[in-house]
Amino acid sequence: MRRRFTLLAVAFAVFAAPVAPAQTPPTRTLEECVAIALERQPRLGAAEADVDAGRQRVRQEIAGYLPQISANASASHNKTSAAQKTGLPGSGGSSQRYGYYSTGFSLSQVLFDFGRNLDAIQSAQALRDSLAADADTQRETIIRDVKQAYFDLLAARRLRGVAEETLRSNQSQLELARGRYEVGFATKLDVTRSEVLVANTELDLLTARNSVLVAEQTLRHAMGLTEPLDFELVDMLEATPIEIPEERALSIALEHRPELVSIRAQLRAAEETVSARWKEHLPDVTGGANYDWSGSTSPLHSSWNYGALVNVPLFSGGLIDARVGEARANARALGFQEQSLKQDVALEVRRATLDLARAREAIGVSERARGQARENLELADGRYQAGVGNVIELTDAQAQRASAEAEYVRSLYGFHTAVAELERAIGQELPQS
Repeated sequence: MRRRFTLLAVAFAVFAAPVAPAQTPPTRTLEECVAIALERQPRLGAAEADVDAGRQRVRQEIAGYLPQISANASASHNKTSAAQKTGLPGSGGSSQRYGYYSTGFSLSQVLFDFGRNLDAIQSAQALRDSLAADADTQRETIIRDVKQAYFDLLAARRLRGVAEETLRSNQSQLELARGRYEVGFATKLDVTRSEVLVANTELDLLTARNSVLVAEQTLRHAMGLTEPLDFELVDMLEATPIEIPEERALSIALEHRPELVSIRAQLRAAEETVSARWKEHLPDVTGGANYDWSGSTSPLHSSWNYGALVNVPLFSGGLIDARVGEARANARALGFQEQSLKQDVALEVRRATLDLARAREAIGVSERARGQARENLELADGRYQAGVGNVIELTDAQAQRASAEAEYVRSLYGFHTAVAELERAIGQELPQS
C-alpha cells in the first residue's frame, strides 16, 4: 500500500510540474547577417591576407633606402710547414700551428640613384592600394550574396505559406464537392477535378518546402557558417521606394566601383615601374664603411675604411631597354583594360537601373492582379455554393489566386534582388527613401 501511494505521489509530482516553455530561436536582421558573413567568410580573410602581403612588399622597397648594417666573425685554425735551414731535399722540415680570428662591422648606404628606389616604393604602394580595392570587391560580392540569399529564403518561406494556404483552401473545396455529390447537388466530375487539384497542390507544397531547405543552405554558405541556421530572419520583403537617376548611378559607379579603383592603382604602379626601369640607364652612388679586428693573438689588430662607389652602366646588351619596353607595354595593356572595364560597368549600371524600374512596376501590377484574383475566387466560390457555378470555374479561380499570390511574392523578391545588383554595380549602398 505504501509503495502504491509513493508511486502515485511521484506521478502526481511529475504531471503537476510546470512545463518549461519552448525556447524561441533568436532573430537576425539583414545587417546582422551581413556582419556575421564579413567576420566568418574565408574569402574575405584571404583577400585581407593579400593586402597585408602588399604592405610587407612596401616595407621591402623602403628598406632599400635605409642603411644596411651587418656584423661578421670568423675563426680558423691554420697549419704551415717550412723546410729546415739546410734546404737539402728530403731533409724534413718544421710545421707551425696557429689560429686566426677576425670580426667587424660593415655599413652601406645608397647615396643617390636618381629616384629609382623612390619609384619602386611608389609602385609597391600602388599595388598595395590595388589589393585593398580587390578586397573591397570581395567584400561587396559577399554582401550581395548574403542579401540575395536572405531575400531568397524570405521569398521561399512566403511561397511555402502560399502553398500551404492554397492546399487548405483546395482541401476545403474538395470536402464541399464531396458533400454536394453525396446529396446529389454535384457530379462525380466535381469530386475528381477537386482531387486532382489537391494532389497538384500537395506536389507544389513539397517543392516549396524543398526550396526553403535549399535557401537555408545557401544563406548558411553565404554567411560562411559551418553549423545549421539557429535563428529566424526578420521579414523585410516588403518593398521600400528607391529612386536614383541613371546618370547619377553611372557617376557613382565610375568613382567608387572597387574594380576600377584597383585597375587605376595597377596603372599607377606600372607607370612607376616604367620610370624605375628607365632610370637603370643612369649611374648610382653607394657609400660604405668597414671596421675590423683581426689577428692570430690577442689583442687583435684593428683597421677601418670608408669610401664611395659609383656604378655607371655602359652596356647591358639591350637588357635595360627590353625591361623598359616590357614595362611600357604592361602599362598600355592596363590602360586598355581600364577602358574596357568602364564600358562593362556602364552596361551593368544601365541594366541594373532598368531592372530596378521594371521590378518596381511589377510590384504594383502583381499587387493589383492579386486583389483581382482574390475577388474572382470569392465570386466563384459564392456561385458554386449557390449552385449557379460549376467546379471548373471554381478550380480555375483557385489556381489563378495561387498563381497571383506567388507572383506577388516573386515580384517583391525580384525588387530586392534588383536593388542588390544595382548596389553592387555602383559600388555602394543605395539610400532608402
